[in-house]
Amino acid sequence: MAEHRVGIIMNGVTGRMGTNQHLIRSILAIRADGGITLSDGTRVLPDPFLVGRNPEKLQRLGEQYGVERWSTDLDTALESKDNEVYFDAATTELRAENVQRAIAAGKHIYCEKPVASSLKEALKLRTLAEQAGIKHGVVQDKLFLPGLLKLGMLRDSGFFGRILSVRIEFGYWVFEGNQQPAQRPSWNYRKEDGGGIIIDMLCHWRYVLDNLFGEVKSVSCLGTRHIPQRWDERQDPYEATADDAAYATFELEGGIIAQVNSSWCTRVRRDDLVTFHVDGTRGSAVAGLMDCVTQSLEKTPRPIWSPDTRQSINFTADWDQVPDDVPPENGFRVQWEMFLRYLFDGGEWRHTLLEGAKGIQLAELGLQSWKERRWIDVPPLEI
Repeated sequence: MAEHRVGIIMNGVTGRMGTNQHLIRSILAIRADGGITLSDGTRVLPDPFLVGRNPEKLQRLGEQYGVERWSTDLDTALESKDNEVYFDAATTELRAENVQRAIAAGKHIYCEKPVASSLKEALKLRTLAEQAGIKHGVVQDKLFLPGLLKLGMLRDSGFFGRILSVRIEFGYWVFEGNQQPAQRPSWNYRKEDGGGIIIDMLCHWRYVLDNLFGEVKSVSCLGTRHIPQRWDERQDPYEATADDAAYATFELEGGIIAQVNSSWCTRVRRDDLVTFHVDGTRGSAVAGLMDCVTQSLEKTPRPIWSPDTRQSINFTADWDQVPDDVPPENGFRVQWEMFLRYLFDGGEWRHTLLEGAKGIQLAELGLQSWKERRWIDVPPLEI
């Protein structure tokens, strides 16, 4: 069986998401399993080249996981013909410039979102990639969560009937950093460094809503900065200048209404850190990262409103668990495998830089809606 080694520059993998999801649970897991098999039987083996700003972290990461190739010099990695793919999980402020350099070096592109700091930059990257004739993709990991795959199956089977509304609840309490260490990096809370929950999460909600329920047609968004002071990684106090919660409503194609709350200032009393509640004429479903439960029209209870008596119905009882037909897989790894197959086998691939630009577009419109305190239509992108 023929083998092909594909060199992958992985920039920004010393961060939490880059290390855990992209390096360990995706690329190294694929390599440990012997790579992926193409349609002609060729085995593709990923060979990561780690890039970052801190040599100690890179060396430690390489030694711990058996990755020999690493450097703090991105140009060195880009100049090497041994590397065919550039992956970016660095900070949002640096991403567009680094991706542009990788395109100029002729590398195929796969990157985290947001793909850039502005819609103009995102569309420029897409244009440059098309002109260079390279293949490109953006991480849209939530589409491959087991819970959302189950929602897609229910939609395709007609379980919901006509979908009426979607309600997404996302978030958890991120500690300020003074009494307990924060679970997210401090730049997330500084607008000047590309932080903010609107620019972060509306990019996710765009591709989730577009792909699962209907194209986003308009948005009304209210952002806020609930916690004005936090403490950074050195335990130094700083002003949190970015929004840490967003409360948005979207009108989707077909008249579906989506309500989405995103917050780093909420305590969880739901089944998961994110839940997707879908109501339809024939049934409803609630999904988390892994699990999904349903309630059909036939099993829907008939409550009577009464403020004078304790509620007698257990509203969580009459829901059915959607079974795990296949073992759940890591969504990041699933999409990495899809992208690698697309590089060599071709075929359909919709998770392009243009889709990443759509996420930036919605985030910018969400920020505009907040500023102007009004509904804003989402126009088609001009490319």
